[in-house]
Amino acid sequence: MNWIREIAQKLQLIKLLSILYRAKLLRILLPFAIIALVYWEGQKEFRTIDWGITLHHLHHVHPRTIILMLSFSLLAVSVMSAYDFLIRKHFHFSTGKWDTFRYGWIANTSNNLIGFAGLTGAGLRTILYRNRDIPITSIAASVAFLSTITFTGLSLMAWLGIIGIFPIKAMTEEHHWLIYAVWATALYLPLFILLQRTSLFSKWINRNRGQLNWRIMSASIGASFLEWFFAGMTFWLIGAMFLPDLTFTNALGIYTVAAIAGIISMAPGGIGGFDLTAILGLQLLGFPPDKCAVVLVLFRVLYYIVPWLIGLMMAAFEFPINLKRNEQSDGGIMDRALNLWQKVWRWPGQFGFVGEIGAWSLGKLVFASGVILLLSAATPGMLYRLRYTEELLSLPIMRISHQLSVIIGILLIVLSRGISLRVKRAYYWTLLLLCAGSVFTLAKAFDYEEAIFLLIVALLLWVSRHRFYRIAVPLGKYNAAGWGLVTLLIVYGYYLVGSHIHPAFLRHLPKRAHADWLLEPTQHTIVAVFGLLIAWLILSLLYLFRPKPLSIDGATPDEQAKLQTFLEHEQGNLLTHMLFTGDKSFFWAMDDRILIPYAKIRNKLVVLGDPLGPKSLISGAIQQFQQFSDQFALEVVFYQASPDYLPFYHENGYRFFKLGEEALVHLESFTLVGKQNASLRTVKNRFEREGFHFEIAQPPHDHALLERLAFISNQWLDGKAEKGYSLGWFEESYLQKAPVALLRNPDNDVVAFASIAPGYDGASISVDLMRYLKATPNGTMDQLFICLLEWAKAQGYARFNLGMAPLSSVGQSQSAIKEEKLARILFQYGGSWYGFVGLRRYKEKFSPNWEPRYLAYPASVSLPLLLIELVRLIARKPSKHK
Repeated sequence: MNWIREIAQKLQLIKLLSILYRAKLLRILLPFAIIALVYWEGQKEFRTIDWGITLHHLHHVHPRTIILMLSFSLLAVSVMSAYDFLIRKHFHFSTGKWDTFRYGWIANTSNNLIGFAGLTGAGLRTILYRNRDIPITSIAASVAFLSTITFTGLSLMAWLGIIGIFPIKAMTEEHHWLIYAVWATALYLPLFILLQRTSLFSKWINRNRGQLNWRIMSASIGASFLEWFFAGMTFWLIGAMFLPDLTFTNALGIYTVAAIAGIISMAPGGIGGFDLTAILGLQLLGFPPDKCAVVLVLFRVLYYIVPWLIGLMMAAFEFPINLKRNEQSDGGIMDRALNLWQKVWRWPGQFGFVGEIGAWSLGKLVFASGVILLLSAATPGMLYRLRYTEELLSLPIMRISHQLSVIIGILLIVLSRGISLRVKRAYYWTLLLLCAGSVFTLAKAFDYEEAIFLLIVALLLWVSRHRFYRIAVPLGKYNAAGWGLVTLLIVYGYYLVGSHIHPAFLRHLPKRAHADWLLEPTQHTIVAVFGLLIAWLILSLLYLFRPKPLSIDGATPDEQAKLQTFLEHEQGNLLTHMLFTGDKSFFWAMDDRILIPYAKIRNKLVVLGDPLGPKSLISGAIQQFQQFSDQFALEVVFYQASPDYLPFYHENGYRFFKLGEEALVHLESFTLVGKQNASLRTVKNRFEREGFHFEIAQPPHDHALLERLAFISNQWLDGKAEKGYSLGWFEESYLQKAPVALLRNPDNDVVAFASIAPGYDGASISVDLMRYLKATPNGTMDQLFICLLEWAKAQGYARFNLGMAPLSSVGQSQSAIKEEKLARILFQYGGSWYGFVGLRRYKEKFSPNWEPRYLAYPASVSLPLLLIELVRLIARKPSKHK
């Protein structure tokens, strides 16, 4: 991997890949940027809203009204399952009606809230139906089919707006760009009807099922229309509760235009674009902005958030405990199932993300619990409940409960990450905090709704306790800093909400109201700062007293002695001698019959070469190591895997990247005779004529020799740092474990040396450190290699390893992956930086056979980032167990 580091330094490859990685993050941050832009553009409308009055209206909604609105919202969401019943019928899915409804609910509510152009719903449906053993090709066809029909219903509603059934003229005249958006949406329906009659639709979207018959097409448009129509009816019903003069057609017109604006904004759930447009439409009808805000808040909560939380609860029990290996192995099947149309949209990009949706759902429920506690603490309680709570308790207890609610809310938000990663310790703490939070939220303002929700989440967590098995997860300084920043921003949000809403709310209190129940802005500042500091202190203590993390200290002398004994009855490979450097840790699998050497870089355990031991046990050993690493939320990667072992990696869910080819000289056929080897004979004859001679120094090596070798090594390094991991470094105890090849000048001084690395198979031998003085004649290393090859042949060895030619024969096939094609370009044109072609030509003079070497990595790992991490691993300062 030295060659990768050299290129990375000269081409600033690491910097480039880092920029590309951040560009990927930009795609995630884009929706939030759009939301910020919408808010910036809509400040005029938002500033007209008095949030104190808005909160006052929300607090005075009758419970029966809430139940009515929520019931209709849930009905409207359930209508969306018509999509799933449609694909169940059209693609002949073998799922029951309740399963179909449940899958639809989970996928649709998550897609409503998260969105991302339908990727969320598509990914969730893939996992849900895959869990029922439905062929991946059928699932791929179904989600492609759904992606084309989803907007047909909104397109139909746009036509109703254009012809005047839904009044939209006032909104389009106020903002002229909206009419173009409405027309573009309206034209989608005729475009869909024309498209489905083409061979393109039949082949790529309908999976060679032919054209849609009119019954299926009508049902598709009908299902989509029901979704958007019932959502609009929900908007109207909530609006009519607070805006009695809001007519049905006006509400549907506003909803249609707002939904189109939300889609154009590309933000999750259309947040920002939908809300601003809806408020604009309602205000154009003359309704007060504060009541318009009430309608939007309730619509978001009742139609989006509550159904999504219910969907999370459903999803929490929908998946087996460990789908990790199956998901990785399915990745190749899914890639093969993708057609061209789907590859453009790349909907399975979320596949890995939703793979452990059960634990992920629980994590998000815990995160929501923390947010709900903070929002509950930031907003004033209902006056009659505050009066009732003070009669039962006292104002100091209410204040303490308020402060504890804030602290618990912050802690739950941070611990939600541990729940998603299925950490056992996070489970126990979260369960305790949820129960405590339900008590304190009752004690501060008798908010029984929040308390019930927290207890439901606690119950779901307890029922799912078998999911939590991980001992620990990697937590670096950047992770800690990231979570510190997240908690800081969330607490700042709490402060903004509390300090702005409370003063506005106080202006609308009845004259006899007890104002001491409510916090002033300065008190909110104290609560926020104190809560943040206490939460950080508790989290710091949890971190300090956490279970001992995975120890990666390298192999102890006892473990190296065990390795030596192991190699007496088991074969090694060309990389086995590197295990005696002491910087690799050992995992003994299958009752100590298999050895897997590894080192850790970030969240990955990188195995050097193939596992050692009987081949019949290799697959089981890999699975044991995967389970071991999974306890610490780490991924397993195999570096320099050989072709014979690829089937073992493949059946355990790995993908491959060709690193290059290793030059192996078959010593039986090696000779200096013949025209082809004339240049090698010339080199040997010249050095022998000039008085240079070759010898093998057997261990133990004397101190004087090691001092000379250290002098040569330091001059050769010329101030550069030593490499490690897959390369040996100059360290006396390591050199004492094997012979060293020496080339001496006529004065008997050593001018070049190479440490020999046995293959531990009785037939192979290699070299590790190869270093020489700068003043040596040209061809010095050629002479050293020639003498080594002749010596190894005389000793009865069958193969001599000259080392790897990086990127050799990589990416030659037309169907090679894009990363290997890029590597091919580097191989062909990277001579001025590294000399790939020249290195291969140099080794070719010894007539070797070329054997490929691979990088085996899980499907969930980003290959470019992995290569950067490998560069860092090899460039890391070598160290060994003390």
